[in-house]
Amino acid sequence: MGLREWMKPRFQDLAMRQMNHMRSETIEEAEGEVLEVGFGTGLNLSYYGPAVKTLVGLDPMDVTEVESVQARIRGVSFPIERKALRADGGLPFDAGRFDTIVTTWTLCSIPEVDKALKEMRRVLKPGGHYVFIEHGRADANSTARWQDRVNPLWNRMCDGCNINRKIDRLVEEGGFELESLNRFRAKGPGIVAQMYRGVAIRNG
Repeated sequence: MGLREWMKPRFQDLAMRQMNHMRSETIEEAEGEVLEVGFGTGLNLSYYGPAVKTLVGLDPMDVTEVESVQARIRGVSFPIERKALRADGGLPFDAGRFDTIVTTWTLCSIPEVDKALKEMRRVLKPGGHYVFIEHGRADANSTARWQDRVNPLWNRMCDGCNINRKIDRLVEEGGFELESLNRFRAKGPGIVAQMYRGVAIRNG
């Protein structure tokens, strides 16, 4: 394992802990068989409730040698299967397998996010829920213009993250129907603090 591969999960774990106070309201919606796209370092695990039966965590990042992640996995009561692959390359699951799909600050960095969302819809049961909290494009035109200006540099510096994606539109274009959406600004610079917390359903 090279230095970059060793550092990436540890740095991401430290950085993404700053978002922990925003996780529970989204994660507590999950139930049944769950697919978490963007499993990362397992920071969501402690927020899942007793209604979760199993969890498949999808992420291309290798965390097998990160002890803090393995400890989180050992600390939950439900079975976890982890798959190290991208969401936009085709998911190795039968159609309609999952009751819930979860993403937290994930859609920003999937290269072909439209393909990923269509695959997520395919493997979600009809009537199943997709729950998410993501950052994305601001409603205010002045902030959105700055996001567009900064995004090319931000994308190169932050491992493919995009700060100007309109998350609600992407979810709907992926074939989901939004049941609820809460837009709010978190702490930090406005160009990266525009949050989308939502619940979407697969109809049909």
